[in-house]
Amino acid sequence: MATTEEIKQLRDATGVSVMQCKKALEEAGGDMEKAIVILRKIAAAGAGKKADRELGAGVAAAYTHAGGQVVGAVVLACETDFVSRNPEFQKIAYDIAMHVAAMRPEFITKDQVQESDIAKAREVFTEEAMNVKEEMRSKVIEGKLESFIKEKVLLDQPFVKNGDITIRQLIEGGVQKFGEKIEVVRMERLAVK
Repeated sequence: MATTEEIKQLRDATGVSVMQCKKALEEAGGDMEKAIVILRKIAAAGAGKKADRELGAGVAAAYTHAGGQVVGAVVLACETDFVSRNPEFQKIAYDIAMHVAAMRPEFITKDQVQESDIAKAREVFTEEAMNVKEEMRSKVIEGKLESFIKEKVLLDQPFVKNGDITIRQLIEGGVQKFGEKIEVVRMERLAVK
């Protein structure tokens, strides 16, 4: 049985409803870390169910870094104005803008990666893997290609403020918290140099 203090602690850490926190703690046998993992799985499932909903509102957020030398900006969309005006939703947008400034993603999703970019990267990795045994070469090339794409895709990058989660998981947590579809629809990074 989860104590009120444990439920409050999990709620403060995740922002998820008291009932979901209580259920997750009970399922995890009181283990806070396991409960957080359970809540992340629930968030991912909930985000999948909301994927076909219409986005009708949102917020644009920008983060300026390095004494005005770098700016990260995002448009984070949601379903209603009610959610878009929520300070916690706006903080998620700001945090993603900060992440964009720091981590330099080139694409929001894997679908945006061009075949020509993949082909160029594959060429480079094939040359690099020439010294690897032939039976392992294709596995090494594919591994490097997968890592390369993860480095470039915003949703797959580890969140700059908490490397234990990706930007996708940060957004899924927002979906769970607000009960609406949330999506990054645009991002830009501007730098003086």
